[in-house]
Amino acid sequence: MTKYKIVKSLLWTLSLLPFPVLYALSDFLCFFVRRCYRTKIVRENLRTAFPEKTDKELREIERKFYHQFCDLFVENIKMLSMKKEEIMRRITFSGLDEAKRRHDAGQHFHFLYLSHFGNWEWIASINYWIQPWCTAAQIYHHIYDRVMNPLFLHLRGQYGGINIEMKETFRRILQLRKEQKNYIIGFISDQQPKWSSIHHFVPFLNHDTAVFIGAEHIARKVDAFMMYGRMSRPRRGYYHLDIIPMEDHPASVPENTLTDRYFQMLEEDIRQHPEMWLWTHKRWSRTKEEWLRRQEEEKK
Repeated sequence: MTKYKIVKSLLWTLSLLPFPVLYALSDFLCFFVRRCYRTKIVRENLRTAFPEKTDKELREIERKFYHQFCDLFVENIKMLSMKKEEIMRRITFSGLDEAKRRHDAGQHFHFLYLSHFGNWEWIASINYWIQPWCTAAQIYHHIYDRVMNPLFLHLRGQYGGINIEMKETFRRILQLRKEQKNYIIGFISDQQPKWSSIHHFVPFLNHDTAVFIGAEHIARKVDAFMMYGRMSRPRRGYYHLDIIPMEDHPASVPENTLTDRYFQMLEEDIRQHPEMWLWTHKRWSRTKEEWLRRQEEEKK
């Protein structure tokens, strides 16, 4: 914990710098990060996702992406010292009136599909916008680092929301249901599942893509109002999340319908602003062909 306290103190001190200075730091870092941090992965992802684009167009997306990526880094450091008024000024929300109507009608759970698009960490401040009629919660993937895991838990929980570890999601949501309170729960659902967790593929950015179906699966069981968060960046340092209704009663539609729709909507957003998605992860390393081969081997 000593190491964590030291790192947190240093980052908190850095967070006291005004945004113009932090963005100057971002520009400086970008020069180096673009040349050494997962460049091959980013270029391969962009090339296979957009085969119709020229090399010049792909390099321009890459350049803009790394600027957004470095901005995200300093913006998240800034979270350590941002006051309520400032975070509410820098990220705004629309569409919450629909969730409020479902709350008034007695629907306690509202599931919000999110992604690694724009600044997803700042979305945790939605709790300021929905209190007192509702509480925010977010599903998170445990980080196997003794410094980064508690740091991100602090950042995501400082606005009063609840952090739910991914492997505990269903059990924890069932506990929350017993409380008869109202929750908006954010699911970042564009990650790549482990081989053992693959049950469904969707066409996404020119790939047969293995996807998580957990958000929809749980929503069907607890009758959650499903929504999609569409993020935009009006200008540097400012974001807006438009919350779009998807389905009142998930069990009323065929299985995987909402998962498919989520990825369709996300692809639309990425094609509009490709620089805002997180291209540094190996999103398509688990292919459908390899999955089918493994399925056949298990039958033997």
